[in-house]
Amino acid sequence: MSDTLALTEALIARPSVSPVDGGCQDLMIERLRPLGFTIEDMPFGDVRNFWATRRGGDGPLLCFAGHTDVVPTGPAEEWRSDPFEPVIRDGYLYGRGAADMKSGLAAMITAVEGFVRRHPHHAGTIAFLITSDEEGPSVDGTRRVVETLRARGQRVDYCLVGEPSSDERFGDTVKVGRRGSLSAWLTVHGVQGHVAYPQLAENPVHTLAPALLELVRHEWDRGNAHFQPTSFQVSNLTAGTGAPNVIPGELKLRFNIRWSPEQTLEGLKSTVLGILDRHGVRYSIQWKEAGLPFYTPPGPLSAAVERAVREVAGLTPALTTGGGTSDGRFIAPMGAQVVELGVVNRSIHKVNECVKVEDVEKLRAAYERVLELMLTKDVV
Repeated sequence: MSDTLALTEALIARPSVSPVDGGCQDLMIERLRPLGFTIEDMPFGDVRNFWATRRGGDGPLLCFAGHTDVVPTGPAEEWRSDPFEPVIRDGYLYGRGAADMKSGLAAMITAVEGFVRRHPHHAGTIAFLITSDEEGPSVDGTRRVVETLRARGQRVDYCLVGEPSSDERFGDTVKVGRRGSLSAWLTVHGVQGHVAYPQLAENPVHTLAPALLELVRHEWDRGNAHFQPTSFQVSNLTAGTGAPNVIPGELKLRFNIRWSPEQTLEGLKSTVLGILDRHGVRYSIQWKEAGLPFYTPPGPLSAAVERAVREVAGLTPALTTGGGTSDGRFIAPMGAQVVELGVVNRSIHKVNECVKVEDVEKLRAAYERVLELMLTKDVV
């Protein structure tokens, strides 16, 4: 068993449902201290974070970023084995966090160990920014660490995020940006009443229906060369008392907009409110701005990642901005080039989450090659 696979198993065996870290960061820190890293714990609220740096010679700061927290397991009886007892079956490692993203964390650590052993006097600085609040509210994790670093005047030049970026096979897709995310909780106000006397009531379901149809069908934009079109999606809708003869007095709707840089936050909100007002909906609304879109144009980091993937996996990755959000959205505003490279994401957040065993070692090799390309004389 490779060292990277063994470390992945050790991390999976530490239950760390967000925001709990479960001792994962201590395990990582134990591996980093002997390499000469300076470790700074940065807890905020219930969230465990750490920032670690190892300075070589002059040159850029390259940061590995990731999270130790995982999502809940879902129904335990639907798992073929205990989600926190790593098991290898048919060439796959199973366990919660196997793909998202404890294999990525392990690959980062062992890649740096191998790189530092061979290049103890490397150029630049290697850093780690690790949180236990990526799968949760994402308030006291990377966001707060970045705020602290920026207040100090700390700069990150390059950031490699270990999120599971691949789609069908390792290295086929690399993320060089993400769309923005805007969520809202909408309450539609009506008047409760008897279904036989609708003239004495106001049904918020009926009121909202035509406005919701327009929101769903609205063409926000067509995206651009680097981003998919903006998308509006309903994630939850509730109304009613449960009684079949009662018109509900209110409706609660939760929705999310994943938006391209063709939009602005102000423009998105204005469009939503304009549609609701035009249809005469009586409402109150709360917004949550989860992150702005970001994009890393072609540069040294993306070139190094592309080359590393070609050498390790024998293919040229597609550079995309699709998928959900990541903590890269907090790091990019520091002026960093941000690229996400990780294992296949087909099983993430699902029952029986797994990662292909051979991909774990491929990821380590790719990370180590990126370090060589960025922090030695063999620079792209």
